[in-house]
Amino acid sequence: MKGKPLEMSLLFDFYGETLTDKQRELFDLYYNEDLSLAEIAEHAGITRQGVRDSVKRAEHALGEMEAKLGLVARFGAAGKCAEALALEVERLRILNADKLHSSEADEIASRMALLLTQLG
Repeated sequence: MKGKPLEMSLLFDFYGETLTDKQRELFDLYYNEDLSLAEIAEHAGITRQGVRDSVKRAEHALGEMEAKLGLVARFGAAGKCAEALALEVERLRILNADKLHSSEADEIASRMALLLTQLG
């Protein structure tokens, strides 16, 4: 089940509130606290199989939400776009320093960099 812990944690961050309280608790203990199924079962007073089933149902529910809404995918794409934009801002600054010597281009690059910092 722990083949994709980072992916599961991201899905949980975005859609965890859609799970039942019990699913949310067991999922959190399994993925975020890194407890074993047996440890969680003892803590929750249920069987190891019960924990496994609940975590599996939660994984499925989170995957279904992502399939419908795609928020995690869009978040990742926005991050990549922001990184690419930051590189372009740096290229503009270098070009301006080496060849253009334009105060307007410098101001534009500064505003773009400020906007990028506001993204995250």
